[in-house]
Amino acid sequence: MAKDTNLNLRNTIFYQVFVRQHTKSQDFQGVIDDLERIRALGVDVIYLLPIHPIGEKARKGSVGSPYSIQAYDRIDPSLGTLDDFKRLIGKAHALGLKVMMDIVINHTSRDSDLVFEHPEWFYRDKNGNFANRVGDWSDITDLDYNKRPVWDYFLDILFDWATYVDGFRCDVAPLIPLDFWLEARQRIHTIKPDFIWLSESVHLSFVKYLRDLGYDCSSDSEMYRAFDILYDYDIFDFMTAYLETGDPTRWLEEIERQEAVYPKNYVKLRSFENHDQPRLRSLVKDDHHFANMLALNFFIKGAPLIYAGMEHGIAHRPDLFNDDVIEWDFTHSFEPLIKRLSELKKKPIFKEGTYHSHVAHGVAVIHYLFGHEYLIGIFNLSAQRETSVLLKDGRYMNRLDDRMVTVHEGRVSLPRGPIIIDTTKGRMA
Repeated sequence: MAKDTNLNLRNTIFYQVFVRQHTKSQDFQGVIDDLERIRALGVDVIYLLPIHPIGEKARKGSVGSPYSIQAYDRIDPSLGTLDDFKRLIGKAHALGLKVMMDIVINHTSRDSDLVFEHPEWFYRDKNGNFANRVGDWSDITDLDYNKRPVWDYFLDILFDWATYVDGFRCDVAPLIPLDFWLEARQRIHTIKPDFIWLSESVHLSFVKYLRDLGYDCSSDSEMYRAFDILYDYDIFDFMTAYLETGDPTRWLEEIERQEAVYPKNYVKLRSFENHDQPRLRSLVKDDHHFANMLALNFFIKGAPLIYAGMEHGIAHRPDLFNDDVIEWDFTHSFEPLIKRLSELKKKPIFKEGTYHSHVAHGVAVIHYLFGHEYLIGIFNLSAQRETSVLLKDGRYMNRLDDRMVTVHEGRVSLPRGPIIIDTTKGRMA
């Protein structure tokens, strides 16, 4: 496993930016102009969707997917220049932000430079045609990592971009040989020992689907050998099932199961929405439900991700294939809640504390223990009026709004919003 993974990543707040859709200017300058606000949320790392030129052949939509890359050594001119990108990084660093970029090297666009320069580097179907292993990805063609020159080319590409940024988010990384990622990690470690490696690991059903077709696809447990952080797609279906059925029990059980099945120093990226998934606000009942889910996303063990727009409860997911700029609504903001959550997330208990959870009648109660400290989060996921808690009777402050919460006979009346109580182990019932 990645034994040198920094556990401080469990206290780290990530913010995902789709540069083309982030502001009306649709470029790096728009992101630069927004960095102070992003940093004020408590964000530590921003990661940018792919910034390279987009292919035109078999393009989806009017401007195409940024995941259909035409050239890896250039920047999409519509976003700006390399100097503009360096200015973004420079300002982010001055604000104390790290910058990650999306790496997409499982496939290229169907008219990429490499298709013409090295056609022998690509996967072919049984008729010898350029193809990909997943039928829906019709705008791309897969690379063949059985060819060592493919490794050498992309090891150089990753090394070059690593001189600018602080980490990579690696697209569908389990489809690429694990040994490639291990070699890449070792090489970049020589210049940036604290480089962040985030894998878009995939749903369990997708792993099995590819393996049933005879392809290699690494499990999460395997991916932790090379990566610091993995997506939580292994339990994502349980979260969406809760939103459909109203019962979060199985979902919370699966989160706790991760404590036993992954390496002790595992870090999961906790995200309820991203560019591939529906906006959380489009799936929940109301703003109170959304606030509970948002707080829960920060409270469960791992590194929370904010997809730009989530902080305003935006329900519309930006289109991946067409111009679809975020309609920011600063009158409808969850930024104050996020700032409180981000401040709390920096506590050492989230990094080193023991984690336990239980669910009763749709109320999720999560506990952390660390030394003499006891941290409890109560998330009303089904509009209940009260729940039981492992606290001695008394009055406690809700760290999210500074209001007092009364525990009487082991039960607490529930507001519609989330509750987080920071106390001592001696106050446990």
